[in-house]
Amino acid sequence: MSKSPHRSFTRITRNDLARLARIALDDFSDLCRRQKYSRRYADRLQLICLCQGAARHYVHGDRGVQDFDLWGFFEEVRGHPFPSRRSGKHDFGPSKFGHNPDDGDAFKGRRVDVIGRSISMPKNETPIEAVQSYLRDAATVSASLLAERPVIVVWPRKNCGRVIWDGVISPYGLTACGTG
Repeated sequence: MSKSPHRSFTRITRNDLARLARIALDDFSDLCRRQKYSRRYADRLQLICLCQGAARHYVHGDRGVQDFDLWGFFEEVRGHPFPSRRSGKHDFGPSKFGHNPDDGDAFKGRRVDVIGRSISMPKNETPIEAVQSYLRDAATVSASLLAERPVIVVWPRKNCGRVIWDGVISPYGLTACGTG
């Protein structure tokens, strides 16, 4: 957890999650329109999730929000991974969450980081199950770091607010919440 004293402890609502979903959807749409390499992913977005510290705050309300980290999970195109180092930076805008002075004048509200990953999505799994498998397997540094905290669906809308990973670390390793 960051040592920043500028966290917001305001509760995150489903309306806030819907606003975050719109920011991420616009980001991915713009990326796929602008970058030739990313165009192959234009229709492969399956799930957008709130992750890391803000996700923990959504579930437990104990650590506050420094920024919002949104992860888009795309059905992989074999041999052509989604650009993993690419990260969109956006402004949540003026809101009940305030401004993080650690971000300087670049943002009027909380920073929203939008990251994408292409993952295996077997036909016999839903996108939620595929993301749970990705977190459970923790085969990459990103997956293992994400698995340390809850993961909350923000899109598609029908699952908005659903906790799909609890982020609990047991003495024997990571455990998924398995909420149906």
